[in-house]
Amino acid sequence: MTRADRPTIRDVARAAGVSKGTVSFALNGRPGVSEDTRERILTAALELGWTPSTKARALSVSRSFAVGLVLAREPELLGADPFFPAFIAGVERTLSDRGQALVLQVVPESEEEAGYRRLAGTGRVDGVFLLDLRVDDPRIALLEELGLPAVSIARPDGPSEFPAVLVDDRPGIAAAVRHLAELGHRHIAHIAGPAHFLHGSRRRRAFEEALAEAGLPAGPVVEADFSAAGGAAATREVLATGVTAIVYSNDLMAIAGLSVAVELGVAVPAELSVTGFDNTDLAAYVTPPLTSVRTDPYLWGRKASEALLDLIDGRTVDDVPVPAAQLVIRASTAPPPPGVRTETP
Repeated sequence: MTRADRPTIRDVARAAGVSKGTVSFALNGRPGVSEDTRERILTAALELGWTPSTKARALSVSRSFAVGLVLAREPELLGADPFFPAFIAGVERTLSDRGQALVLQVVPESEEEAGYRRLAGTGRVDGVFLLDLRVDDPRIALLEELGLPAVSIARPDGPSEFPAVLVDDRPGIAAAVRHLAELGHRHIAHIAGPAHFLHGSRRRRAFEEALAEAGLPAGPVVEADFSAAGGAAATREVLATGVTAIVYSNDLMAIAGLSVAVELGVAVPAELSVTGFDNTDLAAYVTPPLTSVRTDPYLWGRKASEALLDLIDGRTVDDVPVPAAQLVIRASTAPPPPGVRTETP
């Protein structure tokens, strides 16, 4: 079909027996059109094969019909960590359904603020997602200053006028610690994510609180960077302390830890129990299959997109609840080896 052959709003109006203005109001979801009329217009548009011109829509309502995501991560890590493709897939599914586009920028952390300012200054996006929340995150105030609508993944630790997808990692970490304690482990370590990331610090705090609630002594905590290399290096450090179990802050580091254990001749789970976080597809297929905390970044992406588009449309948007993280028990966890003291000091 050539450009000249494509049906226009005038064609839809003629088929539905209404004015062009009524068609425009109906197709853009504006008030003032009865449901019967709106349905007749939508049916006519579908039968004619009419599709909107994004350029015309943007000019008519001063909208870009795109939303932004700025990620201050190393590109190599984005490719290795399954969380980001799953989240972006959820975002794209919703955006595609509603005729929107995603503008993705991967930048060094030093250029993150400039990235948001460019998106706002050029009018390339109507709103943004806030991922990888920081402790005392300065981006909240920045986006308020720029006037960009936003939805955060998790509730920030300070004031925020923006709605959040209510992701809470703490129950998953607590469940992993309880599971290990019930198996008889008393010397449990945590390989954490970066402390300046809110999910890294919250998972660490959940680990420490869960140990205390189980009546266990504080275990060693090593901060890593969520990468396989970081997880491997941290595993070597932790194994020197004589722990019998390690709770990792993501699957990528946990799987790297399994490899280190094999290299050092430490049998999993006979001599060392291991838990991950995110329950990535690979977790069920490593040897031994990895006990991990199930999350749903695809759903988070869908929910965040729906909330952000509603916010851009001027609707009131509340925080969005999502299912709590759940522990999936597999073969990488077992009781500690015989002869290891299991009583609480």
